[in-house]
Parts: sequence; C-alpha cells; structure tokens
Amino acid sequence: MPDTPAHLSERMLSEGHKTLEFFRNMTPEQWGVTIYTEGTEWAVRDVLAHFVSAESGMTRLVESILAGGTGTPDDFDLNAYNERKVAGLKGVSSEELLVQFTAMREKSAALVRRLSSEDLARTGRHPWLGVATLADILKMMYRHNQIHQRDIRKSINPGERNEDG
Repeated sequence: MPDTPAHLSERMLSEGHKTLEFFRNMTPEQWGVTIYTEGTEWAVRDVLAHFVSAESGMTRLVESILAGGTGTPDDFDLNAYNERKVAGLKGVSSEELLVQFTAMREKSAALVRRLSSEDLARTGRHPWLGVATLADILKMMYRHNQIHQRDIRKSINPGERNEDG
C-alpha cells in the first residue's frame, strides 16, 4: 500500500496497540530483566520509558520539519539524549508509562492524519536515519518499537526462536 497519511496513521495506531499488548503481557519478573548493558543498563521498564520519550521527541521533530525546520542538528548526540530522557522518567510507574505512550501515540497518529501527501515528501534530518522524508521518519516511529520489542523477546526467552529466525 502506498504511503498515505491515512495508511501511516492507521499503521501507527495498530502498531501502538501491539506495543501496549506486548507490555501488558509482561510478568512482574520480566519488567526487571536487563535488555541493554551499553551505557546505563536498561531493563524492560526502561525500554518502555524510552518509547515514551522517543514518541514525544519524534512528534516534535515532525512538527519542526512541517514548520520549515531542517530536523535534528548534525552534532546531535542520540545516545546522550536517550540516556537523559530515560533517566528523567525513572520515578514513573510502568502503568503510567503505558498511559503516556498511549496518549503520545494517539497525538502522533492524529498529526499524521492531518498531513498531505506533499507533507510526507518533505525531508529533514532524523537522528538515526539521517536526511529522510517525513514518510520514512513516521514509519521509523513504529519500526523502532518493533526492533526493541524483538530485543526484549530475545532477552526474556533467550533460547526461543522468534519471527526473525
């Protein structure tokens, strides 16, 4: 299906629901499983906090590009940003993070629904993709979560094969 605002918005919402379901199925023990050890260690709960901060940041990035901005600065330190934002959410419960993620994803999808096809072709610098179209930046918003969820599955069930093989 072609990249249209309606399609991308619906995909963001459906993938957001999958993300919520994924986290709601976590057992209390799984929330504390360490997923990443580079820099500050991140457990499952920290990855959810990362989703909240990334969703907020990406929505601001899209709004900035729509307003004529060029996107993320060339010298932007993505790792430092992520560390700082996740640390800032340390005291927020997992349940509240799920509420915040839901609200942010709904806001993002609503923004996308209001876009035109011409808007989707605009370009700006994404902190990981480099210069990309808004359509690609928007797709990365849900693909990003899929990648991290795959990493969580691998850490929680290390001997289990997943859909990636």
